[in-house]
Amino acid sequence: MDPRVFLSPPHLDGNEAAYVADAIASGWVAPAGPYLARFEQVVAERCGAAHAVAVSSGTAALHLALLAHGVGAGDEVLVPTLTFAASANAVVHAGAVPVFVDADATTWQIDPALVGRALAQRAAEGRQVRAVMSVDLYGQCADADALREVCDRYGVLLVEDAAEALGATYRGRPAGSLGDVAALSFNGNKIVTTSGGGMLLTDDAGIASRARHLATQAREPAAHYEHRDIGYNYRLSNILAALGVGQMERLDAKVARRREHRAAYEAGLGDLRGVGFMPVAPYGEPTHWLTVVTVDADAAKASVGDVLSVLGEHGLEARPAWKPLHLQPVFADHEAIGGAVAERVFATGMCLPSGSSLTDAERDEVVAVVRQVLG
Repeated sequence: MDPRVFLSPPHLDGNEAAYVADAIASGWVAPAGPYLARFEQVVAERCGAAHAVAVSSGTAALHLALLAHGVGAGDEVLVPTLTFAASANAVVHAGAVPVFVDADATTWQIDPALVGRALAQRAAEGRQVRAVMSVDLYGQCADADALREVCDRYGVLLVEDAAEALGATYRGRPAGSLGDVAALSFNGNKIVTTSGGGMLLTDDAGIASRARHLATQAREPAAHYEHRDIGYNYRLSNILAALGVGQMERLDAKVARRREHRAAYEAGLGDLRGVGFMPVAPYGEPTHWLTVVTVDADAAKASVGDVLSVLGEHGLEARPAWKPLHLQPVFADHEAIGGAVAERVFATGMCLPSGSSLTDAERDEVVAVVRQVLG
């Protein structure tokens, strides 16, 4: 049965329709046009990046980020195991090899201490990791300063997957500005959506130019079609960029609403035995893209599965926390460094409806149903 209340649906509440209609009327409907340039500028300014390249998905942005920095066949990339598969898929698309790293229990983000140990061990063995990918999980930034320190020590590229974190901050700096290169997602379930889309962010003009070149089928500047590299059809259309411009105008309100949901869920469920929440790191302000609740089945006398089942019966969409990538069948033969923290989050965590269009009444219904099962 289709849910009545979705986990994180698209929310169009501004000038999106007017801008899209204007883009269509102008004839700029391909991956070029004024809204595309405007969208890139707006996002770059918000994220504190010098350059932005709008592309077809967050996965494409990550793929280009790696390729533009020369990451390729056989190179190792450290990736958090507690994340969506797209983070690691981009590494594989580049021909590189993901090595999965466990989360820090106090933040649920990739553990900088484990990253440091892995880099040290490989350096001692004469092996060079090419990149570390941080993921700003559920809208909370990874510990960028700690990761930067170990990456700089070993000369390793730091790639920030900020797909879930547009609008978050780390020590006053915006998500998307915390690595050597960053990627955003504008998928339909993200805080800002272009239905499908992504953005590569960098301060390096050369990297931006290389990414833009690869994203447009690597066509050379000639009157005929000349190609020296394998390219990709990754550019975002002007129509979808117009949608994104309208969405960005309401970013702060969308983020504020998701933060309200997190506070309300804590107030409504925090007194229940065995119930906890994703920890908030002291170094920044997350977006709370999704509010994640944990349930200790022994203490609560019910499991996450029990709660999810009853929510579903009431038409309320909720999902388990990300399944660790080292447990995914497709990555079964890949190395994992640690994993117990991520496995515990998966076993006990569930994501509650968190969209910016979620009403107070709908959120109260979610709280009431969870209390019915656990109270």
